[in-house]
Amino acid sequence: MSSSSKGNKSKGKRILSDTEDTLKAEPPKKKVFPIFNKSSGSQVSEDSSFMWKRHAILTSTCLYGSNLSPKLRSKIAAFDLDGTVIKWDPSGKDASFEYWNTKVPRMLKDVHDQGYSVVFFSNQNVHEKKLLIWKQKISSLARALHEVPFTLFAATAKDGFRKPMPGMWLALEKIAQESGAQIDRDNSFFVGDAAGRKGDFSGTDRKFAENLRLRFLTPEEHFLQQKPKEYTLQGTHISKLVPTTNKVDDPKEEEPPIPQNKNIAELVLFVGSPASGKTTFYQKHFDPAGYIHVNQDKLGTRPKCLKLAEEQLKNGISCVIDNTNRDKKTRELYVRLAKSIGVPIRCFAFKTPKELAWHNNLYRSYCLPFLSPSPETNKKIVPYGAILGFESAYEEPSTEEGFDEVRSIEWEPDFGDDPEKERLWNMWLQIDGK
Repeated sequence: MSSSSKGNKSKGKRILSDTEDTLKAEPPKKKVFPIFNKSSGSQVSEDSSFMWKRHAILTSTCLYGSNLSPKLRSKIAAFDLDGTVIKWDPSGKDASFEYWNTKVPRMLKDVHDQGYSVVFFSNQNVHEKKLLIWKQKISSLARALHEVPFTLFAATAKDGFRKPMPGMWLALEKIAQESGAQIDRDNSFFVGDAAGRKGDFSGTDRKFAENLRLRFLTPEEHFLQQKPKEYTLQGTHISKLVPTTNKVDDPKEEEPPIPQNKNIAELVLFVGSPASGKTTFYQKHFDPAGYIHVNQDKLGTRPKCLKLAEEQLKNGISCVIDNTNRDKKTRELYVRLAKSIGVPIRCFAFKTPKELAWHNNLYRSYCLPFLSPSPETNKKIVPYGAILGFESAYEEPSTEEGFDEVRSIEWEPDFGDDPEKERLWNMWLQIDGK
């Protein structure tokens, strides 16, 4: 199974409707927890100091709030919540909690006193009733940690905010920048129990830290100073999926995609799964040459694609059909069109493995918007089933269908001069799985 595999058995949470811009969490009718487990410890106020908030960079699927209105610092002491700071409650029916270890509250206060911002990152993809109870649990935790300012992010859906996806951390950095703080990743760390060890339900916390180049510790290592244990991260990292070469993969690979002596219009048909690199290939090679981009996602229907292509070709303008075109029946429509007008038609078949296509899909839908929010980067995620569906119905194109030429294209990375794009693409990207 790939790094972006499906079928997660870990517990997540799902979204609630938006609340007010700043909403004070309702205190549960439970006992109050002293911050430290001392017999002489005094109880704190029944009123929680935790506040739920909103921010423009966050969607409704990512909860965000803070305790004691902390000012973000450059050094971050980041923690997973369930199984790391508090014991995991599989029932989700109780708003009370128990610390993972009695050392937890004291050590949280210690890292705050040492100049770190305490930040919790949690995956919470559960139904609405359990999420309400979980929010009450956060109020209980905030009352107990009445001397520890902290910030909290919780991903409530399987999207770009869910660990190990980088969304929650990128949102933290954005919020910190707006407050005048620059987060120092080199001197920050992340503690989580999903570490890929024998008996761990997953390795997503360790992957999250690897993605962000943060020092990673398990709860046992951080709170109990135990030695690290061996681990194995399931899935296939993207570095193992990239072709060894990125080029046109056929005997004519040295020829440019566009004929040098082109003097008549032509029709170019792309064949490939969603997120296989078709549009990027068009933008790099065909757009500068004036080829019209014909795409069903933009036009809405296949007849509209055929109509636009016909109009442009009759006016002597070349076109690229940037759709999946997975079977002969679909491609035949465009072959007939080209023959009826009397223009050549070439086929470019993109040989992108399904797991690489899924990775690209997650990257463009959930990572690129953080770098440059715009309609061009705001692409909806393509369901994994659509990529599998392409593979199951795929028919290899050939010149016997009427094409003047068929080229096979390997996936071609193109990050321009932006190292941040390349860094994000090289992460563990998954919204499900271990």
